[in-house]
Amino acid sequence: MSKKLLVGTGMALSLLLSPFSQSFAEEPTVGERKQVSNVAHRGATAYSPENTIAAFDLAVDMKADYIEIDVQRSKDGELVLIHDTTVDRTTDGTGKVGDLTLEQLRSLDAGSWKGEQFAGEPIPTFEEILDLYRGKVGILIELKAPELYPGIEEQVTAALIERNLDKPQNEKIIIQSFNFESMKKMDQLLPRVPIGVLTSNRADTTLEALKEFSTYADWFNPSYGVVTEELVNQVHSLGMQIGSWTVRSQEAADFLFEMGVDAIISDYPDYVDPRNTNIPVK
Repeated sequence: MSKKLLVGTGMALSLLLSPFSQSFAEEPTVGERKQVSNVAHRGATAYSPENTIAAFDLAVDMKADYIEIDVQRSKDGELVLIHDTTVDRTTDGTGKVGDLTLEQLRSLDAGSWKGEQFAGEPIPTFEEILDLYRGKVGILIELKAPELYPGIEEQVTAALIERNLDKPQNEKIIIQSFNFESMKKMDQLLPRVPIGVLTSNRADTTLEALKEFSTYADWFNPSYGVVTEELVNQVHSLGMQIGSWTVRSQEAADFLFEMGVDAIISDYPDYVDPRNTNIPVK
């Protein structure tokens, strides 16, 4: 893992992995595309309501390598899956996630906003999703606004340990967040589980910043707007992998393939499927 690598080694490798050496690279082959993990962002959210079982089932059917989930906590301490810190956008309710009990959250309709065929789709719990999908697909767990939920890191840790997922096979469990301090804590709690840091800030792409991330993170996951070939090479030279988000066009997916990232996080798993090489842009 990257956190066990010497930064000095990374500096030496960075010279060997100069972006100029790849400046004349050819279009990635289907075989090379297969080496890039296909991460379904909140499930297959282009086609079904985000962070619901409907979205995750579709992602599995579409052969995604991972589903990405957003974890928050209810008023009565239960871990639930929802992206926003309020329920307003993706349900028929209103209010902050942390102000509503699990019973109140589960009573909301989290599907109708995407289409009447999804009416009644509930907000899932974290443990429900672990039990349904472990062994079927990788799970990229994002702690959403963990600063709002003191102790959430320990709760997530307990749920994973209970299911022997604190030592995942083939790195099929990854934990990430925009909150770097939270990820440092997760690395201490779960040293065998890969940790990722999320950012859209170019200030976090400097070599100095990347070296700091590499002391506790295995994945550096930036928005695709800041991805360059040089950045990918620097991340790799420090022993980390790089996954980028959020892809909503075939052009964006193709760009990230060309940059040599390790994972593409997309609302459209079909755009990242290596079998689909001539999909028209929607």
